Amino acid sequence: MAAFFLIVAAVLSRIFPDPAWFNFTAVGGALLYFGARRPLRQLWIPVAALAATDYYLTTFYYGYAFHLSGYLLTWAWYAAVIVLGYILLSRKTSVSRVAAGVAIAPTSFFLITNFAAWAMMPQLYPHTLGGLGLSYAAGLPFYRNDLMSTAIVAALAFGLPALARQMAQRHQVAGAA
Repeated sequence: MAAFFLIVAAVLSRIFPDPAWFNFTAVGGALLYFGARRPLRQLWIPVAALAATDYYLTTFYYGYAFHLSGYLLTWAWYAAVIVLGYILLSRKTSVSRVAAGVAIAPTSFFLITNFAAWAMMPQLYPHTLGGLGLSYAAGLPFYRNDLMSTAIVAALAFGLPALARQMAQRHQVAGAA
């Protein structure tokens, strides 16, 4: 149930505005957790929810035309992060595995989407090494915020249950003594 709750939180974190400097989104951490705790056959549920959010934001919130081709890479990334969570965290969850997922998820999004922006928008970024550098430099503030958001959500999602288990075990040991 917690995995579904986190997907709802991820959707809401994208819909409700926050200060532009903060740019918090629960997407990365929620997708990692979903992959770790739910069967892969349910992968379509969060991908569909986030795809619907993309459509809503594009057409109604921002008022732009929706072009499916502009989102396929992002939707594939959503699915890939769920698979990453499954591979890294479904059988064994540890601090180092969570940290690896936290590092890989936002970093992969940053690298893939900024490269795509450079490759597909020559009017924005010249097709030179300098243009590629500009694309990545423009994405750095978003990357920083995505990395922090993913770390916060993942730390809470994976850490709070582990802390509760540890406290329950201590309580049991103290009660038995």
